[in-house]
Amino acid sequence: MLSENSTQSRAKFHIDKRRMARYLAQIIILGAQLVGRALVKTMRQELQAFEDAARIQESLRANEPSSGRSVLAKDMTLAEAQQILNVSDLSDRQAIDSHYQHLFGANEKANGGTFYIQSKVFRAKERIDQELERLLKSGVSQSSPASPAAATAASQCQDKETADKSR
Repeated sequence: MLSENSTQSRAKFHIDKRRMARYLAQIIILGAQLVGRALVKTMRQELQAFEDAARIQESLRANEPSSGRSVLAKDMTLAEAQQILNVSDLSDRQAIDSHYQHLFGANEKANGGTFYIQSKVFRAKERIDQELERLLKSGVSQSSPASPAAATAASQCQDKETADKSR
């Protein structure tokens, strides 16, 4: 009698182990399915966001056919570019270049800098170069001491008008 009870309890325990293993396998499968669905949903959202951003960039480039330069540099105001490079006088090309070289080099990854700041420095230099190019095309003389300040003020007004139009 004792051996029958012992055999029955062993069989019952053995059956319970099988059920537990089956339940555990079901839990693992359901969990993997949930994680897989969430991953697929996230990837679809990221892909959609990437496609939307690409369409926006393409439309921005299509609206600027005359410009061979990046549209992104125009999003930065001249005042912001001057503040980033720490220059106030646009006629001092040597100071602009030296500040750019110093900041760009100091923010290299090897020196402990970040790509974000380095790209901001590059965009600031690009924006100032665009402004200087525009001033040369419009015939504004950079040799007179009053012209850079007047050009800066005029450019800031133009930047504000452009920002207002884009909103």
